Amino acid sequence: MNTLTVNTTLAAALLVVAGTAHAGAGHGDRYTTRARVLASVPVYETINEPRRECWTETVGYETRSYRDGNSAGSAILGAIAGGLLGSTVGKGDGRVAAAAVGAATGAVVGDRWNKNGTRYESVPQQVERCRVQDDYRQVITGYDVRYRFEGREYTTRLPYDPGPWLTLNVNVSVADDRRDRW
Repeated sequence: MNTLTVNTTLAAALLVVAGTAHAGAGHGDRYTTRARVLASVPVYETINEPRRECWTETVGYETRSYRDGNSAGSAILGAIAGGLLGSTVGKGDGRVAAAAVGAATGAVVGDRWNKNGTRYESVPQQVERCRVQDDYRQVITGYDVRYRFEGREYTTRLPYDPGPWLTLNVNVSVADDRRDRW
């Protein structure tokens, strides 16, 4: 065998032995075991999920007004009627003056008569109203678990309910040198 092959084989063997020694010294033995659950209490969190509620309601009435007919037409009809009535009164030039006064008076009366014909209408006003309604609910966020292992009680919080037994990962390793402390 040549020297290169012997050196390579020897280096590989040393690496394997060193890796095994390192694994045994630092990490110890690992195994799983079961522990009896003494209590499992759910932990709740209150969550708010607000929602918007809207509705329509009547808040009042809007009053609208409008006229029946034409104001100018009523004034003209009033002037004609007043002029005809005025022309029947008096004689000569007095008849013309009476017709003019009758026409003017008839125009005013016709216009005011049309204003008395104004109609009013009330229309309900619809308004949309909204409010935010809080919606609280309870959510389980985990479980406070109390368990017994090797005669001692321990507690932990888990995201699930473990049931009557809890599986534990156990790591056994040598403690620091405590010979001088005993």
